[in-house]
Amino acid sequence: MLGALALPVLSATTASAAPAAVSAAPASDCYDQPPLPYAVHAKAVTIRSKASSKSTALGVLYKSHKFSVAKKSGNWLYITDKSTGVKGWVSGTYVYRDIRMCLD
Repeated sequence: MLGALALPVLSATTASAAPAAVSAAPASDCYDQPPLPYAVHAKAVTIRSKASSKSTALGVLYKSHKFSVAKKSGNWLYITDKSTGVKGWVSGTYVYRDIRMCLD
C-alpha cells in the first residue's frame, strides 16, 4: 500500500520581502599586526644550550611564561627569555603560540 507524502507548499518571495542591504565595515587584515607571543603550557620547560634534551640546561620557563622565538630547528625553538635575558633552546612540545582570529 502506498501512502501519500505531504510536502509543505513553498511560496515565492517577492522583491519587497528582500532584506535591506547592509553596508560592510572595512575588513581588518591580521597580517599587518605583530605576531603573538609564545607561552609555556606544561608546568615547566627547560631552556637548553643546544636543540637536544641531552644538552646543558641553562634555565627554566614556568607555565604561562611568555617569550620570543628567534628561530626553529625541527621541533625545537631558539628563544630569548626577556625577564632574565637567557637565550637557548626549548622543545616545541611544551609551548604554544597564542592565535589571533580576524573576522571580515
